[in-house]
Amino acid sequence: MSSIHVTTQVNGDAVEFLCDTRETLLDVLRDRLDLTGAKEGCGTGDCGACSVTVNGRLVCSCLMLGVEAEGKAIETVEGIAKGEDLHPLQRKFIEHAALQCGICTPGILIAARNLLERNPDPTETEVRYWLAGNLCRCTGYDKIVRAVMDAAEEMREAS
Repeated sequence: MSSIHVTTQVNGDAVEFLCDTRETLLDVLRDRLDLTGAKEGCGTGDCGACSVTVNGRLVCSCLMLGVEAEGKAIETVEGIAKGEDLHPLQRKFIEHAALQCGICTPGILIAARNLLERNPDPTETEVRYWLAGNLCRCTGYDKIVRAVMDAAEEMREAS
């Protein structure tokens, strides 16, 4: 078992860690950096519960090795709020009751934020398409889509 020293940036902060060459980014985030927002739902990249962004690209952290994070900028659900101020997506998820057990919510929030950064005025179809890689077993998708659409509107009005 070989450990590699990795220097990266997580949620805007410089981070260093040692990890085994076979360790996933999800395991590093949860077990080494104590960022437990991303969840392991399937371990195969099919559910989206472990979604993070790496250099602005949406990825399933269960499919990326921790050593691949070297020099990259990683954003997790823990970095969405600004201190005590919730991101509009987080507030709208609460207002629309778009969450229940919480396993899928961090990945959906990351995916939705990634969408809104690329397209601040998505159609409902675009939201549904963008979130298709995130599975929810509790809530159903209508409340989630409504929350994303409402957050997008609020964010457009604020800018």
